[in-house]
Amino acid sequence: MVSDRQVNRLAEILVRHSVRAKRGEIVRISGNEQSRPLALAVYREVLQAGAHPLLAVGFEDAGRIFFEGASAEQIRHLPPTRVYEARRIDADIIILAPSNTRQLTHIPPKRMADRRKALQPISEIVLRRVRWVLTNFPTEALAQECDRSLAEYERFYYRAVLQDWGGMARMLGRAKRILEKCSVVRIAGKETDLTFSIKGRKAIPCAGEHNMPDGEIFTGPVETSVEGRIFFEFPAIAGGREVSGIRLTFRRGKVVEATAEKNEGYLREMLAADPGACRLGEFGIGANAGVTEFTRDILLDEKMGGTIHLAIGRSYPESGGRNRSAVHWDMIKDLRKDGELFLDGKPALRTGHLFGRIPAGMRKRG
Repeated sequence: MVSDRQVNRLAEILVRHSVRAKRGEIVRISGNEQSRPLALAVYREVLQAGAHPLLAVGFEDAGRIFFEGASAEQIRHLPPTRVYEARRIDADIIILAPSNTRQLTHIPPKRMADRRKALQPISEIVLRRVRWVLTNFPTEALAQECDRSLAEYERFYYRAVLQDWGGMARMLGRAKRILEKCSVVRIAGKETDLTFSIKGRKAIPCAGEHNMPDGEIFTGPVETSVEGRIFFEFPAIAGGREVSGIRLTFRRGKVVEATAEKNEGYLREMLAADPGACRLGEFGIGANAGVTEFTRDILLDEKMGGTIHLAIGRSYPESGGRNRSAVHWDMIKDLRKDGELFLDGKPALRTGHLFGRIPAGMRKRG
């Protein structure tokens, strides 16, 4: 059973390290009924920082009710109050605590894509001006997704988040300097030989500022440069749907062939959602040695040491990526046993660790 000390330590990391709350600022705390212990610990920590907490707690079933009953006009509606709030808050701490990870699997993908498109102006405001962080609060549903008891999942989760994030930042800073000197990336492995350019793009080290747990470094591939094929060992999950055995072939940056062993139709729908959905928006390298097993939760899985991930769809502008899409869907490639990552022809992943180094951030704290 998780201890109050672990919850309080995570709250301290979120408020003091991730969003760096300052006196007089407005800090929104977004969650649901199941996130109550962590949301209240964060609320208390925000007050101690001298900032103004703004609770935004909703009900998990509301999303399902909305997608089941909303008209096309309601799906396209941009709530002006949410736009106003996005322009006024200084920080946003988002806590995910699902009771059912399959809540929206029966919703047509187009409805969900249309809703993301409608809310995109809010997302862009938040990404541009708000310090934000996303985390989980362990629930039975998250534990069941990775075939663990809740107690086992809690131990796994807090091992991944209660770290020396300053040490992780220093290690990823070294990786940033290497990546930004690189022109060509090659990924080789099972049914995989994929190349693309990252010349002129910025590498973004992630050490707990936006995700918790964190521990990755990412950039934006040059949109027209992707060539070759790739197979993803792990399922990709979006909207509660699991697509497994994904194989993609790229030419001149676009997906020209896409198959999956499970839910291939959903994969094809996502790739056709808009013109940018069939191009890569992100290339990332996992560097969190505390994440050792696949959990079916991208918040953890994309950080797994010894893996890389590619996202179809929207680029992050801070990386220099220019691809625009309502879709951003991460897919994970395991290179720990069968595969290699090359930067300008030189191997970059050895023994499951970035550039052969065990991440300094794995020195546990608290």
